[in-house]
Amino acid sequence: MSSRWDIFCSVVDNYGDIGVTWRLARQLVVEYGLEVRLWVDEPAAFLRLCPRADTSARSQYVEGVEVIRWEQDFPATAAADVVIEAFACTLPASYVVAMAERAERPLWLNLEYLSAEDWVAGCHGLPSPQPGGQQKFFFFPGFTEGTGGLLREAGLTSRRQVFQADAEARGEFLASLGIALLPEAQLISLFAYENVALAEWLDMLASQSTYTQLLVPRGRIESDLCRWLGVEVLGEGGCWLRGKLQVHLLPFLSQDRYDRLLWCCNFNAIRGEDSFVRAQWAGRPLLWHIYRQEEGAHWDKLTAFLDLYCGALSPMAADALRNLWHAWNGQGEMGAAWAAAQVEMQALSEHAETWCAKLASRPDLAAALVQFHRNWLLCAA
Repeated sequence: MSSRWDIFCSVVDNYGDIGVTWRLARQLVVEYGLEVRLWVDEPAAFLRLCPRADTSARSQYVEGVEVIRWEQDFPATAAADVVIEAFACTLPASYVVAMAERAERPLWLNLEYLSAEDWVAGCHGLPSPQPGGQQKFFFFPGFTEGTGGLLREAGLTSRRQVFQADAEARGEFLASLGIALLPEAQLISLFAYENVALAEWLDMLASQSTYTQLLVPRGRIESDLCRWLGVEVLGEGGCWLRGKLQVHLLPFLSQDRYDRLLWCCNFNAIRGEDSFVRAQWAGRPLLWHIYRQEEGAHWDKLTAFLDLYCGALSPMAADALRNLWHAWNGQGEMGAAWAAAQVEMQALSEHAETWCAKLASRPDLAAALVQFHRNWLLCAA
């Protein structure tokens, strides 16, 4: 039985929140035939992910999803069968009233941020009583049994593996971005917040004996790159060679093209939540620049993930990865950490593929949400 879903997204850091909700909305439409409305308070952020969107339109259909501008003066709207409050955003008061007035109350879900912390599984799926007799359920993405899983479209892993095994396809994709491969160069993608550790890392890459090509989609790291390169501005599509390091500035990529960029690279430096998950599906070693939180709360999340991720690594490989991630996030020397990680790179590469396969053996987030709704309907019957 088809149902209508509303997903509300309040954009916080430009791309992470809208990136997750846009992927989820598309998957629910394509794989489950659901009617999905995605309410977004900053259409300009959505435009970066989907260039063919029309930011002047109050409502538009994009890839089967109705994308609606979430305005402060919220219009009278009939509530959907399932309502997702993404990342603790606050629903419009009039919409909450519309939910309460429905003859059949909707399923109200608070889709939380991703975390590997131990307490997540214990809180996943718990109800929270709301005024007027309604209930809101906490829904936590996660890496382990007892959580909601991760976003993963059907066939994603096999498509990635086919692409990575096809040198011609990879070359054509990189050429479409204006990238000419240097002999025996390693490819590294970089998507990060401003980072004081960048210069030391780039110094190391430039001084190595073999070439590295750093592929950088446009974003907040550009000012740090300018300082290191000694230029006032970076031109999109430009490249700069310093020692054995060639830096390429790419346009901001759509989600599908960003996935392929990750698949092309030997190593991926990523940020936030959406690219963090997609880098894991790439099956390549990764470096996470975590979003900073007040009172250092982000370190609990970083440590929890590393504890989980490093569990099957040798002690030396685990220490190398931990030190690298700590240095990138402001605690340690990036140059020494990168040198140590290079020694363990083969082990880290093999582990990244194994980790991806382990995650892919579990239900994905969209499937878990749909199943939660089905179970909820059975309990309410």
